[in-house]
Amino acid sequence: MLLIQEILNKLGIEQLNEMQLQAHKTIRTGSNTLILSPTGSGKTLAYLLPVLEKINPSDARVQAVILVPSRELALQTHQVAARIGGVRTLPLYGGRSAMEDHRDIKAKQPQVVIATPGRMLDHLTKGNVVADAVMTLVIDEFDKSLELGFHDEMKAVADFLTHVRQRILLSATDSDDLPGFIGDMRNAQRLDYRDKQQASQRIWEYVVQSPVKDKLETLGVLLRSLGSRRSIVFLGFRESVERVENYLARMGFGVTSFHGGMEQKIRERNLFRFVSGSANILVSTDLASRGLDIPAVDNAIHYHLPMNAETYTHRIGRTARWDAEGASYLILGPEEQWDGTEEMTRWEAPEKLPMVEQPVWETLYIGRGKRDKLSRGDVAGFLMRVAGLEKQDVGQITLHDHHAFVAITRTRVSETLARIRNQKIKGMKTIIERAMY
Repeated sequence: MLLIQEILNKLGIEQLNEMQLQAHKTIRTGSNTLILSPTGSGKTLAYLLPVLEKINPSDARVQAVILVPSRELALQTHQVAARIGGVRTLPLYGGRSAMEDHRDIKAKQPQVVIATPGRMLDHLTKGNVVADAVMTLVIDEFDKSLELGFHDEMKAVADFLTHVRQRILLSATDSDDLPGFIGDMRNAQRLDYRDKQQASQRIWEYVVQSPVKDKLETLGVLLRSLGSRRSIVFLGFRESVERVENYLARMGFGVTSFHGGMEQKIRERNLFRFVSGSANILVSTDLASRGLDIPAVDNAIHYHLPMNAETYTHRIGRTARWDAEGASYLILGPEEQWDGTEEMTRWEAPEKLPMVEQPVWETLYIGRGKRDKLSRGDVAGFLMRVAGLEKQDVGQITLHDHHAFVAITRTRVSETLARIRNQKIKGMKTIIERAMY
């Protein structure tokens, strides 16, 4: 049995919030459960704790399946589960070899699989994952999964899971009509913690008027006024993401980007640069508005107007997470309108703009990873021993199977690369270089 307080201590959390406590109590009863709660309120931990508690540690079979809409959410959920411990979990997602997945399934014998719908279906169809012991199905961000067109894949997965006794659905927004493949949810326990008034009290909303249709210059002025604060700039199209990123990079901003058309390795690199503080601006499609655990985002900036009020809600949910405060900036062109701007504060540019601020950190790419038995301690030790960095010069480190990223103090990058040239890390030759945008 998992001990809740010990787990919270490991996670650095003092206590569960009201939603998490109620979810824990409800899910443990075995009831079908629908949890509606704002982005950033801790839904992942809310369902993971009771689901992992229900796993029989002596049974090596897969006992629970968690479906998520993106590889990033699969990885983040797995990382939380790994920190909780006591249960073997495995993330499965597109962008990596299915054969590599199969080897991991055989070697690790996961009791909980966290997967994107298409990859889950692939492994069920091939018999790589056997579903006869799966009693629990979780669909996180279920409305986003439907929005992204995963209906057929999720239905096919549900058809394989014939022994499921409990279904748990989570989202930040409600859905009027749940698809039939989810099962009978008429008697499901509904936990609705969408306190919009409380959330809005922590988010300052501004409308920014652009004098011309092309909003690039207005965006640049706004970002200069925000200094080093961390901002996500939301756009509606992948091509626009690249255009805005290139403009901001030319202006000297610490910027990176994120959208669904990128290769997985580039998405991992760019997301790390933002999360680690190597870039303080993330230019993204609405893919970044859901399912990503990005801490301490100060501002949500709407370069392109949201499709609807629900999209706006998810975007601003990237900021003011937990008990933090944040700001939303809606940029309007001369012919654009948005309902609710009368309730927003009109933003005015300061008379004197500060210079563009550079991030404190910069990211290095290392061509070795977990499969090479490389650890975070190995990376930090190498940089301090060989490059002469101090502990405070080494920031966040993230390991992937075949590569790693590490943030180091920007002012120490050139000397670090010079000192570690041709040096081996843990006895291995490898590439270590700037992870540029």
